[in-house]
Amino acid sequence: MIAPNRLKRRFKTDRPYQKLVADVSEFRYGNKSQDERVYLEPILDLFNGEVLAFNISNHPTVEFAVKPLKEALNQIPVLDYCTTVHTDQGFQYQHHHWQIVLKDHRAFQSMSRKATCLGNAAIESFFHIMKVEVMDEQFETKAALIKAMTEWIDFYNHRRIKTKLDGKSPAKYRELTVQKVA
Repeated sequence: MIAPNRLKRRFKTDRPYQKLVADVSEFRYGNKSQDERVYLEPILDLFNGEVLAFNISNHPTVEFAVKPLKEALNQIPVLDYCTTVHTDQGFQYQHHHWQIVLKDHRAFQSMSRKATCLGNAAIESFFHIMKVEVMDEQFETKAALIKAMTEWIDFYNHRRIKTKLDGKSPAKYRELTVQKVA
């Protein structure tokens, strides 16, 4: 089922966990053949750009995509507003299993229109930054690539500062914001 586009490129939010985005991207290693690739699916919170959960796999299956969705949704506290999860129209996101997980967590589903890369520009931008910063070297093995990807996501969340977050990392910004509210 194709969900309506609830985000409509409104990627800004001042509320944690209100707008999440997800997508799948391919990363290659070794000789970069068809057999030498892995897939990454991060779940990003548009509040601070933080990767709430991610999965890396040899195949972009529905189960591969659902795993980080569940991890991300399970860490959301009780809120007085709804969470919307925005994706493209990939087969994983049209699958009944994905939609049931969203429904079970009372999250809204949102999808970009077909062939509109700007419809999920926030996560496409994340992938661009990651590929520029991680893929500037050749990885000979899958293990080396996965290690570099995992370490970079940790760096991105905890040490990579952003001007739009007042010079804080995504994790630090969330921590300080939650303290102000409490």
